[in-house]
Amino acid sequence: MTKTVTEASHREPFIRLARRDAVPFWKKMAVRVLAVLLALVVAALFLYFVTGLNPIEVYKTMFKGSFGSKRKIFTTLRDMSTLLCVGIALAPAFKMRFWNIGGEGQILMGALASAICMIYFGNRVPAWQLYTAMAFFSIFAGALWAFFPAFCKSKWNTNETLFTLMMNYVAIQIVACFTNIMRGQNSSMGQINQTTHAGWFPKIFGYTFTINIIVVAVLMLLMFLYLRYSKHGYEISVVGESENTARYAGINVRKVMIRTMLISGAICGICGFLIVAGRDYAISTTTAGGTGFTAIIVAWLAKFNTFYMALISFILTFLGNGAEQIASDFKLNEFASDIVTGIILFFILGSEFFINYKIIFRGKQHGAKEVRS
Repeated sequence: MTKTVTEASHREPFIRLARRDAVPFWKKMAVRVLAVLLALVVAALFLYFVTGLNPIEVYKTMFKGSFGSKRKIFTTLRDMSTLLCVGIALAPAFKMRFWNIGGEGQILMGALASAICMIYFGNRVPAWQLYTAMAFFSIFAGALWAFFPAFCKSKWNTNETLFTLMMNYVAIQIVACFTNIMRGQNSSMGQINQTTHAGWFPKIFGYTFTINIIVVAVLMLLMFLYLRYSKHGYEISVVGESENTARYAGINVRKVMIRTMLISGAICGICGFLIVAGRDYAISTTTAGGTGFTAIIVAWLAKFNTFYMALISFILTFLGNGAEQIASDFKLNEFASDIVTGIILFFILGSEFFINYKIIFRGKQHGAKEVRS
């Protein structure tokens, strides 16, 4: 008896995913551009049929939200630099496959250290000494907050995702406790040293946060060089690929893990310092504002390339500011404007999936095989 069956029908599911081979750069860009165009079309349909608004006018308003004035341009660059700074901090840890979800807490601890320096030393020491103390203690606090999960992971193989996430909530409670102590009888701390501006960055081009942008640009370049060309960057890559391979190659995995997390936490601490000294001039439990979580998307989509991170940080910031402008100008609730942002972001993330993976249906790679019995 002779019967013909499909070999895959017995062994393979109807649909499965497979990782793509190397995709040319131009194809990747074409997929991303197509994803953005599709996102704009879908968002336009939502705006027209659900809200009754003219999509073209809405998109103009989104653009105005980020580039409508000199102030808005600098604000966009400010918010972009904050997000980029945290993405830069997470990049070495993620490249090492250490899932540092604790950027939020590390930012808060760095910000708290800066705020304490401003409050207790603001009017007692020269400006350069105050800035030095703020930077030093912010870096130390952020690095210390990243050290604990790194040490426990390297020594007892604890789950770094849960550990770093837990540390966020501990940091929130510490900040809440200290702000409650420092504000005394006041219901709110408000801006620190509002009269003397001690600890505030000097204005450049009319804004104190210009220094934030400059510092983050320098960090972006340094981190790119560090990961791409330094021995430490090579060790991070090897550990990320396989810890066993790294050990066979003579790399001290424990040392690399702790060192990398100290760098990651230190840069998050710097971000906290920049937020307090150049943006908010205050400290609260919401100082980080979810940036530590959003930066995960930035680092992951950019494949840990800091220059790509700058582009993705800009896109996310543009969408966020645009959503706020839409809600303000068209009197929409924040949910409607966030849906537009969500649609665009969904297509961008989806494009990365199809760049890296392909869908295979049963029988596509296996022809019919004749079986005799």
